[in-house]
Amino acid sequence: MRIALISDIHGNGTALEAVLTDIGQQNVDSIVCLGDVATLGPQPREVLERIRELGCPCILGNHESALFEPDKALYFHIAPHLISSLEWCAQQLSADDLGFMRTFQATVKIPLNDSRSMLCYHGSPLSNIDNIFPDTPFEELGRFLSEYSNYNVMAGGHTHVQMLRQFKGRLVINPGSVGSAFFAPSLSATRPTLLPWAEYGLLDTSGDALSVELRRVPFDLVAFLKVLDASSLPMKDWWREQYTSPPVKW
Repeated sequence: MRIALISDIHGNGTALEAVLTDIGQQNVDSIVCLGDVATLGPQPREVLERIRELGCPCILGNHESALFEPDKALYFHIAPHLISSLEWCAQQLSADDLGFMRTFQATVKIPLNDSRSMLCYHGSPLSNIDNIFPDTPFEELGRFLSEYSNYNVMAGGHTHVQMLRQFKGRLVINPGSVGSAFFAPSLSATRPTLLPWAEYGLLDTSGDALSVELRRVPFDLVAFLKVLDASSLPMKDWWREQYTSPPVKW
């Protein structure tokens, strides 16, 4: 079985299409979306429509939670400088869009074969605002994961940083961000620097083997900037700055 893991699309439909095109070439059996689908970028409705078309399991991210309870946006780690874009996103969405996002689940169990399974979440299995970084101390990782020893694979997003690490025999995966891949881990109160590509993960459980591939896919930055310029998104100047002066070239 081959499973594609996508996360943190954040309203970037151009990046999502590039990732889905690449996934279509990978002989994938299914896709799982790990949350934070619509907010911050210029294409919230288009991204939601595409995810709905996929019919894949979707995880409730902290940005979905903030859309449902905007008065608690700070609690859900929406930094003050992002509030206007969160409000803009909410204005673009229909009741049907919000209803679709309300079907997203906090965690999803994915059977891998007769004896293996994967637990999917956003931040951690405990909360969609937890951060699991590549350098999170082993003891802290245990606080997030120890009670889930019956799963062979743990998969989450939220940090926008690709990661593959081991915890007590289990694989812990973060596929990175489709729509806004971070140059380095960032706290919610700081403005991150973005990388000029889209990220996702592939999990392969063929036979008795278990392997993970973290993929980076270029997307059409010129096309994205045209969409951005046509948008009324409050933070579009920040997006433009990120993708016209990227810190790393593809």
